Amino acid sequence: MTRTTRVPYLVTGINEHGSANLGRGSATVALRLARKLLREGYMDVRICTPRGRVLQSDELDELEPPRETDVMAKGQQRSNREAKKPKKEKAKVIAAAPSRKDTAWQPDFGPAKKK
Repeated sequence: MTRTTRVPYLVTGINEHGSANLGRGSATVALRLARKLLREGYMDVRICTPRGRVLQSDELDELEPPRETDVMAKGQQRSNREAKKPKKEKAKVIAAAPSRKDTAWQPDFGPAKKK
């Protein structure tokens, strides 16, 4: 039993010797291959996308990723993360100073008996 693999992008083209059907895994590689087929003289070069859209040779520019100039530098990006609450300030404790707390009242049971 033959196992089939699904390729996201299918590039097809026709020349005088026949047709070529080539699958590629990413959009940039499929676009590069389609342009190569056009340079080699293939006619009717098409790319079929994973969603089933078929791009003709004059529509190949729609598959290009956006340019890097539109993206802000990482330091300029704003985060949507919530700001943390400031920590509560604690009074500093000096180890050499005695405690200022009043001692709690403890009941007196009287003198201890000896036998």
